[in-house]
Order: sequence, then C-alpha cells, then structure tokens
Amino acid sequence: MNTITNKTLETLKYDLVREGLVQFEVVEQAEEIAKAQNINIGQALVNSGFLTEDQLIKFLESKLHTPFVNLDDYALDSKCLKYISFSDARRYKIIPLFKIENTLTVAMADPRDLFAIDRIMETAECEIDPVLSSEESILKKIDEYYKTDISVGNISTEANSGYNWQDELHKEDLSDDHIQKIVRAILKQAILEGIHEVTFQGEEEGLGVNFKKHGELENKGVIPTALVSLFTAKLKTLSELDPSVSEVPQLGKLCFKVDNIIVIASVSTFPTIMGERIFLKIYKPPKSLDEMITSKPELSEIKQALDKPGIILVCGSSLSGKTHVIYSLLLEAAKSKKNIMTLESIAKYELHGVNQCEFNENVGFNMDKAARFIEFQSPDMIYLEGIKSKESFDYFSSLVHNDKTIIMEFLANNMDDLRNKMAFSDFDNLKSMITDMIFIHSANSIEVFNRETLQKYLGG
Repeated sequence: MNTITNKTLETLKYDLVREGLVQFEVVEQAEEIAKAQNINIGQALVNSGFLTEDQLIKFLESKLHTPFVNLDDYALDSKCLKYISFSDARRYKIIPLFKIENTLTVAMADPRDLFAIDRIMETAECEIDPVLSSEESILKKIDEYYKTDISVGNISTEANSGYNWQDELHKEDLSDDHIQKIVRAILKQAILEGIHEVTFQGEEEGLGVNFKKHGELENKGVIPTALVSLFTAKLKTLSELDPSVSEVPQLGKLCFKVDNIIVIASVSTFPTIMGERIFLKIYKPPKSLDEMITSKPELSEIKQALDKPGIILVCGSSLSGKTHVIYSLLLEAAKSKKNIMTLESIAKYELHGVNQCEFNENVGFNMDKAARFIEFQSPDMIYLEGIKSKESFDYFSSLVHNDKTIIMEFLANNMDDLRNKMAFSDFDNLKSMITDMIFIHSANSIEVFNRETLQKYLGG
C-alpha cells in the first residue's frame, strides 16, 4: 500500500519557519527523515520531537481556516462507513463522520489532498466536506470502526474437536460472504491445531491448503479451481493487498479475532508458474515479560539489560517464538519512556510507546536505508528483524558505543548449532557486544545467559 505524502504541509512547511515554530535546518532534516521513512514531514517533525502534535494541529487550523475535530470521544455514524473503503481510509488518513443530504463530512489529516477528496467523491458519489483531525486519532477510529467489517469475524476455540474447514467449503451457501466464511474456517482450523504457518499453492485441482507442522507441509484440502480467483481476491482484500496485482510479490497484514482477542497474520504473495503462492504466518498477542520468563534471577537480569547499552540476542529455531519474546521485551522497555524504535518487514502488533517502522521496498526503504538515517531519530533502543549481512551486523553492533541498546534475533536450532554458527570470524564484533542472550528451547523452556555465562558456550 502506497503512503500518501501530506500535501498541505509541503505547501506550508516554510510558514513553520516564518512563524518561529522551527528553524530552517529542522525543516530540511525533517524532509530527509520523511523521505527515508516514507512518512510525511509532519510525522517526521512530531516523531523527532521538534513539534508536538497539538502545535502542528493549531498551526494547520489557523492556516487552512478549517475546523478541527477531536475524535477521541467522537461517535461517528457507522452507516457512513460504506462510502469509504478500509483501504482508502488507511491510505488517505480519512474517515467519514456523518452525512446530511448529499454532503459527507469527513475527518482528514490532510484537508488539502485534492486527489484523496476527488477519489472519495467518485466512490461515494456525493459532495465532501473535510474537517481537520490528527492522523493518530483518525487511524485509531479507522481500526475501531472498520475492524468488524474487514476482519474475518471472531473465531471461538470452545468445543471444536474434529473441526474441518472443508465443511464450510461444501455448504450450499450462495451469500456474498461465503468466501469470507471459508477464509475464517481455514484460520479456525489452523488455530485449533496450533498451526502458525499456512500456505496456499497451485495444484491441478485448484489451490492447495497446507499447514506447516514439525517443519513439513501437510495438505488439508483444495479450494476448487472455480473458486480460486474469488478466494485469492478476498484474502488479498482482507489483507490490504491489491487483488488486481499478481505478477509481483506483495506483503500485507490480516487482522482477525480468536476468543475476542485480536490476532494478526502476515500475508505474503509470490508469483509462480502454477499461479500465486500465498504464505500466511500467524502471530499470537505478546505476553508480559513476567509471564514469559518465570525465573526471578533471569527476569531481573533481562530487565537490567534493557536499561543499559549492549546487545540482547534472542535465539531459537524457526517457529520457536522469537518474535513473541522480543515483543514482550519491547513492551517491558516501553515502560521506561525511552525512544524505542523497530525495523521490521511488517509490524505484528501495534505496541504502545514503541516507534515501529516497516520496510517498504517499493520506495527503497530497506535495512540499508534505515541504517543511514535511524541515528537522526536519536533512539535509545533499536529492534532489528532479520539482519542478513556482516556490514549490518557490524554497524548496529557499533551503536552500542553510542549508548544504544540493540535487540537482535538469531536463528539457531540448539546450543550446538548456535556455537557452530558463531564460530565464524564474521560474528567476532557482535559477540563482544552481547550483554545478554535469551535462548528459546521450547514454548515452556526459555534460558537467559549473561555475558559471563555465555563465554563457555561462545567464547570470545
């Protein structure tokens, strides 16, 4: 999904300087940050602490002569949601408030975005009256009001032994939401069987549904050819992907509920000669660190490590729960009110108090670009997902000398595997910076090593 730049601030950015709110150099720096992170200049100014969101809103309100609406306690007319799709609402930071006769009043973070207004006028087939609201409050309202419409519904795990998603597939259901019910049924069976990875791939009979269990794919049935295009289009739409695009890979996010708890799955599409292959990975909500690490000495050790410069290495095999543990670490660290930043392919959950950044290869925002610009944000702690190159390892390791706390993940099936991999000289610099390591042996076995106890395993 493309990020739309804030056209209003682009035209008014130098008025910020003229009115003494920021210096010219600050505007230039914010532009560099905005370009690197694929955000608008207003977000860059607020995220960097140059302006508060309240200052920015008051400035825009005075310049645009557009009324400001505080959405925190605002109850919008849910009947108006049909005029703006979820994808457009997120893309343009816009949400409908109410409709009187032929005029739809909408809250916008960027009221001068004429392209967005024209787009909504075309799809809603009515006049648009924009008011100004903060981007954060609009996104909160979008998640609050659209969740029930875009999710696949609530999945209950009570009394469902022997559940089979194909029972839903074979129902004589001619309703418009039958395909969505099939998506929900597949997810439900995956949850019931404790599956975290689901793959849809082309077969002669249609689209094969496979669960990954113990490192191997297990076929769970086939979506017939006649339904494949409808199924993939629906799954993409629910995941905020473009259903009309199949020639290039896409990465999206699917939200649904399990026993009324919001669960998120990353959805990746990839073209093959047998049609698109769709890979879905389910992430459970993070627990508190106290629930994850039950040993009081080990818990104390990790909490101290979160409060000092160094590298915290989280290790384990594939599907061991590394991300789950890391998110628990971030939630704990967020209590300190530090500037915490993440660099991820996709944010698995929105963590309060953490600045989560998603890579976007479409605009060139990748690990290399992030490495060049992240220090401008003056982070106290950085979480890095999936570092692959020695240069990146060395660069982020060196940030420890600048009093940064770095959280990294590392794939290792067991301690012997970790020792063999770390024996390579490429990791010498990294090893010297590790203050603590968390090794996930299994869901019920997590071991914590400090610098001293790690020596006998890794050396150096």
